[in-house]
Amino acid sequence: MARTKSKVSSRNGATSVGRYASRTFLALAVGVAMTATAHAETLLDALTATYQYSPTLDSARATQRARDEDIARANAGYRPDINASANVGREKSTTISPLIGQSNRAITSPRGYALDLVQPLFTGFQVTNAVNAAEANDRAGRETLRQTEQQVLLDAVTAFGDVTRDQAIVKLNENNLKFLDAELKAQRDRFSVGEVTRTDVAQSEARRALGQSDLDQAKANLKSSRAIFEQVVGHPPTGLIEANPNTKLVPRSLEDAIAIGVKENPQVVQALYLEQAQRFTVDQIRGALLPQAQLEANYTDQFDPSDGIDEATSASIVGRVTVPIYPAGGEVYARVRQAKHNHIAALQQIEVARAASQSQVVQAWAQLQGFKAQQESDKASIVANTTALNGVREEERVGQRTVLDVLNAQQELLQSQVNLETTKRNILVASYTVVSAIGRLSVSEVGAATAVYNPDVHYLEVRNKWFGLDITHDDGRREHMEVAPIK
Repeated sequence: MARTKSKVSSRNGATSVGRYASRTFLALAVGVAMTATAHAETLLDALTATYQYSPTLDSARATQRARDEDIARANAGYRPDINASANVGREKSTTISPLIGQSNRAITSPRGYALDLVQPLFTGFQVTNAVNAAEANDRAGRETLRQTEQQVLLDAVTAFGDVTRDQAIVKLNENNLKFLDAELKAQRDRFSVGEVTRTDVAQSEARRALGQSDLDQAKANLKSSRAIFEQVVGHPPTGLIEANPNTKLVPRSLEDAIAIGVKENPQVVQALYLEQAQRFTVDQIRGALLPQAQLEANYTDQFDPSDGIDEATSASIVGRVTVPIYPAGGEVYARVRQAKHNHIAALQQIEVARAASQSQVVQAWAQLQGFKAQQESDKASIVANTTALNGVREEERVGQRTVLDVLNAQQELLQSQVNLETTKRNILVASYTVVSAIGRLSVSEVGAATAVYNPDVHYLEVRNKWFGLDITHDDGRREHMEVAPIK
């Protein structure tokens, strides 16, 4: 009975230890998985980081905020011009009367101040058109900002794709070097027993050296890609997860893509706003030929202005109307004609932008479709080269093939695998290039950020601002980020 109990106790103890070991292993596995996941980075993560970090975007936003101030400057034409002046002096005067033969000397200390106000009443619609032109130029500037955002995000996609491609190529070359090492060892062993010649060993050694060279070059390319990634995204790449092409935002057909591009491409929209600005500029300059009206007010208070007068004050309100007859020697007429020619040029630039947009869309679409077809060919090539390598190795064992045939078959398989990785990267970049060409590559569209920069906030803050020199908010920020809508 005692032995039986001892055995049962021993089994229970072993079971407990086994369970404990299993739980410990499971906990460690989960911990490792969580750590790996924590350090993994997807394409959306990279785009989010780029959007938050990019100094190129920060510069473009600051430029746009500076452009907002043009509207405030134009609106200043509606407001009064108020100035104050003051004077102080010392005067000595001598008056000689020839009739009575007497001279009178006086010393005074004239001093005083004056206030002047000029309020425009009618400027021939110059201010109105100046504000409209500034508004249109501001909208055109926003399209420049949108172009910058698209290019920054596309650079991030390209950098991400380059790193994942080069990582895969390094791994392929490492596996190839392992294969060549094993092949070289096998040939040396066979040479030692007289099954192959020294030539076979030399061929294996040469191919192994070439494999090492390819691996070194692949590692160098990866370092270069990682450096560019850090430059664009703002941090070194860590555990990048291979990204899939953007299929959500790519239109279903080329016709749909062209139709979207000629309406939403930033270059096209910008050209439309610039044409509006030129149209308003023509009207603004023409306003100089119309009558101008303004209200002038003045108040002056002088102390001790002259001998015998302690204080003198004056106030006036004057309404003034100016009718230009031949202003500036005809220069205004030349400016109007010049503005009209600029407006015609802006109209043509709209067509130029539309044609450029269509060309960009067609090129990007053609590349995407070509890379997709190439991917299928690369996959078929890998399958065929794998079958060929296996067959050549079997035939080499029975003497129907040479060692060089095996090495060539392996090299062809490696090349087809490298081609596939390059094509996958090209498809990724081409898909986002199509999205950029139609004007829809933004963090809000791709869902890469929860907060996006809103240029409306600064625009509304300053367009009617009367006073102030500071460009920094009380909390120290200069930009405004808003929660992006879920796409």
